[in-house]
Formats: sequence, C-alpha cells, structure tokens
Amino acid sequence: MDTETTTLETKSGIPLDAVVTHAEMMRAFEAFKETNDQRLALEQKRAGDTLVEEKLARINAALDAQARRLDDMTLKSARPALGFEAKTQRSAHALEHKQAFDAYMRGGDAAGLAALEAKAMSIGSNADGGYTVPDEIEAEIGKRLTAISPIRSIAGVRTISGSVYKKPFMTAGPAVGWVGETDPRSQTASATLDQLSFPAMELYAMPAATANLLEDSAVNIDQWLAQEVEAVFAAQEGAAFVNGDGTNKPKGFLSYTTVANGSWSWGNVGYIASGAAGAFASSNPADALIDLVYALKAGYRQNGNFVMNRRTQAAVRKFKDTTGQYLWQPPAVAGGRASLMTFPVIEAEDMPDIAANSLSIAFGDFSRGYLIVDRAGVSVLRDPYTAKPYVLFYTTKRVGGGIQDFDAIKLMKFAAS
Repeated sequence: MDTETTTLETKSGIPLDAVVTHAEMMRAFEAFKETNDQRLALEQKRAGDTLVEEKLARINAALDAQARRLDDMTLKSARPALGFEAKTQRSAHALEHKQAFDAYMRGGDAAGLAALEAKAMSIGSNADGGYTVPDEIEAEIGKRLTAISPIRSIAGVRTISGSVYKKPFMTAGPAVGWVGETDPRSQTASATLDQLSFPAMELYAMPAATANLLEDSAVNIDQWLAQEVEAVFAAQEGAAFVNGDGTNKPKGFLSYTTVANGSWSWGNVGYIASGAAGAFASSNPADALIDLVYALKAGYRQNGNFVMNRRTQAAVRKFKDTTGQYLWQPPAVAGGRASLMTFPVIEAEDMPDIAANSLSIAFGDFSRGYLIVDRAGVSVLRDPYTAKPYVLFYTTKRVGGGIQDFDAIKLMKFAAS
C-alpha cells in the first residue's frame, strides 16, 4: 500500500477498496480511450478491425463492472447505522415506542403498541392493520432509499401528512412593467392559477424471518428490516418515477405527453431529436447532446443532470469534442459520479435502451422538475400464519410523484426529427 493511498483514505474517510477500485477504473478508461482512438483511426481508413472492436467492448464492460463495484462500495459506506448511542438521546416516549415495537416484531406482543395508541393517535395501527415503525427506522429507510434510488437522489422530495399533496402554480402571471416615479399606473391583469395534485400511493414489501432470527437478541431488528425492504422499495419506486402510469403508482417523467421542443407548451415535456432513427446521427453525433443541454433555460441548466441507463452511457462514452477530448469522464474521486460535458450522469436502469423513437436520455434540473411526495409513516403488520414456519412482515409506505415544473426536464428522442 503506497503512502499516497493511505493518506487519502485517512483524510477523507474513503474505504481503501473504493480508492483502489477507482484507480483501476481510471486505468481502464485510459485503455478505453487508447483502443477507441485505434478504432476511430481505422474507420477513417475505411477498414474495420474486428479485434479492436472486441477489445473495445471488453474494456467498456470492464469500466461498467468497476463502476458498479464502486457504486456498491460507496453505498455500503454511506449507509447510516442504528447504533446504541442513539438510544441515550431519545425521549422517554420515543424509547418506549422503540421497546414496544421490538417486542411486537420479535414475539408478536402488541400490548405495548396498543397502549401507546391510546396515548397518541400518531403512533399505533393504521386503517389496514399493522403498526407504525419508530421514527429512527423510518429515517433509516428514507436515507437508504435516497442512496440507492437514482431519481430520488436528484428529485425534490416533500413529506406530507395527508393522502394528496396539491401544489398551485401560475400559468399566466400579472402584467408588469417599468414606470417613472410620478407616472400613472394602469390596472394590471390578474394572475392565472392552476393546481397540480400528487396522490401518495401504497408501496409494499413483505420480508420473511425465521423464528431463530427473531429470538436472537444479538440481531438488530431495526437494521434487518431496513435492509430487507430497501432494495424492494428502491426498485419499485425507481421504475415508477421513470415509467409509472400514475395508476396506483407515481407518474413517471417519461409518461407525460412529449412534443418537439420547438413546439413546447406547459403540461408537455419537450424533446430533442438525435438525428437518426434508433441511433445518434452518423456525423457529429454529439451535437444532439449539446442541443439537449441548451434546450434548458440557464436557470435550470446550472443544476442539470443527465439520466440514462448503463448501455446508453456506453454509447456516449465514445464521443469526443472538436479538440479530441472525450465528453464522458469517469468520477474524479472515489464516491463521485461520472460526468458528460461536465454534467453529472445518473444511471437509471429503468430508462429505455436506444431504439427507434425511444426516449433514452433525459437532462434537467430534477430537484425543480420532478417532485416525490412521501406520506409520513412506515407501517409493519406481523403475519406468523401465512407462510409457517416463517414470519412475514407486511411493510408499507405511501409514495407519490410527478413533474412539477415542465420547463425543467428535456428528453432526447432517438429519431430523425
């Protein structure tokens, strides 16, 4: 282990494995650039080389594998722990809830939670049965989802107490203008307001546990539950935020009406054509990406993110600018994000592959463009009967989502026009 690597790990707290993997990824990218340059040189000579193409594909796959490994290690190191120290900082009421919930999870004893329900209606059973988890477990689940759900990590998030979040917006503002100090002021037109609604839909997971696991006092039930539901919740909501139809699930940003950006109007999502059906244009393919970036207004562009899946990212990884520099760059540091034309690239595997008329790339300020609403509270219903000898835990949370600012997100459509 060299001194520089040790110093980096000590100063930044980055795990050594992540530092090593990041270094391997940087070396792989240098090999990728060298091989791709060979491919481009051969294309200019109008002579293909199968060996070079195969080598490029292998290095591309290696880059993807190292990126996935780096993402996994970064996620693991970012996961918050539910430590014993936190217990000393809880209020007596919160600690009582935690102890009662633990008794319910391990042995099905609901007496403590039922007593708390009588004291505070915010804690206890919901209409569908089950009991609300303690606040720190709900926070743990929320942090894990933010870390592994690609759209949640960049979207705006609002916590609500009701079933629907309604947001007014102005479709036509009041007339404004400049006047002198003593000039008369004519009456201005009133603002025109409309309203967006974001209903919270039920998302559920049903992890199973053995009796031995529940009886083992060394097992942290809080941590176990959060780990069991995180992947299911993240996969389901991640797909809905991209492609959801709005029926019993959030409405994904690809499910809205799309129009050519030159004909854009509020309520639609504008798109830029790639220049060819199911592909980038054969000449100057990166020009479409530049057009996509500048389709956004400056106020949104400065916080822009590209969203695409890994296969689309492999295609744009080959593009260069006019000076010969690659537009795609690997993360500058371990734990960072890859960038495309200096903008972060968010990998969302629910984005479609490149195909005729596909909307495979999105670019925008998602914190202003897409809103996720979380209804406060995660509920658990213990079921020891359905799958004996296993105990099922029917875990639910309510989530909604949709576009809140149609100006803030643009798409690339893989079509000639």
